[in-house]
Amino acid sequence: MVTVSLKMPEPLAAEVAAAAHRRGVSKSALIRQAVRTLLSAEEAGRPKSALDLARDLAGAFEGPEDLATNPKYMEGFGE
Repeated sequence: MVTVSLKMPEPLAAEVAAAAHRRGVSKSALIRQAVRTLLSAEEAGRPKSALDLARDLAGAFEGPEDLATNPKYMEGFGE
């Protein structure tokens, strides 16, 4: 594990200590969980890409491996 140092106002440090005590965990564990929660919330609010939305389908079908990059598959399209 990597050690990270941070500075926080004394009232916040007291809140962290009290919350850790109530939960029966260390201050480090409480802060790690808070950071994970924040990052997960940010990730959840981020727009998804087409691949994110269809990840379970990617590679699920057979076909040419170069379908997305080979212009020959577009010949005659839209005529």
